[in-house]
Amino acid sequence: MSVQDVNAAGPKGQIANREPFLDRLAKSFGRERVVEKPVRPDWGLKPQWEVFSGLTSDELVEVLKNQCLLVHTEVIETERAELGAALKEALDRNECKLVVTWKDPRFSEFGLNGVLGQYELCEWNSEDRAGSIAAAERADVGITFSDITLAESATVVLFSDEGKGRSVSLLPKNYIAVIPKSTIVPRITQAAAEIDRRIAAGETVASCVNFISGPSNSADIEMSLVVGVHGPVHATYIIVDDA
Repeated sequence: MSVQDVNAAGPKGQIANREPFLDRLAKSFGRERVVEKPVRPDWGLKPQWEVFSGLTSDELVEVLKNQCLLVHTEVIETERAELGAALKEALDRNECKLVVTWKDPRFSEFGLNGVLGQYELCEWNSEDRAGSIAAAERADVGITFSDITLAESATVVLFSDEGKGRSVSLLPKNYIAVIPKSTIVPRITQAAAEIDRRIAAGETVASCVNFISGPSNSADIEMSLVVGVHGPVHATYIIVDDA
């Protein structure tokens, strides 16, 4: 995982002296340079695509909900028209005063600005990264939308970008992920394929892509599970039917 957020609109890096470097490397191994691109094998069996492949959207939601029980994550299901009320319920349950969010047009598109306006609100500001991180550290709740959601592992996939710092989901005491039902896929296989598709289409995909499965936890010491060691102690997924 990248140690810094990447601004997709920023300048791209340049590679200098690549060919001489690779020539010297090949020479040190005592062989000729390999210049042909490797051919990806076409495997006869691809079991990774078969897991949950026949499930409907509603059935994938049930898989996701069942897995949330195992990763200590609260689930709220709602319709688009009731999303604001569901979000307020989750915020009040977390005794929220200060909220930090991505600067994301989806908050407006899903009609959440009115609810968020009832709390002290900080949007991620890419031009003031230090201030945004400090706000995330003080926030009671961090809220993001899920870009892709993995039913099998109850994982939200978040693409960092300008206005979408990873600290929003990692530093506050509580984390809320708004999950449009259309983002739910069976497993990481589909997420990896989507990332490949975006790259192949020429889209800029940030080097920081976070896969978050519920609140932070660790069982490194004597196999004793401790929640909230290095991140949110409580996570809520709000699944919204956006059909």
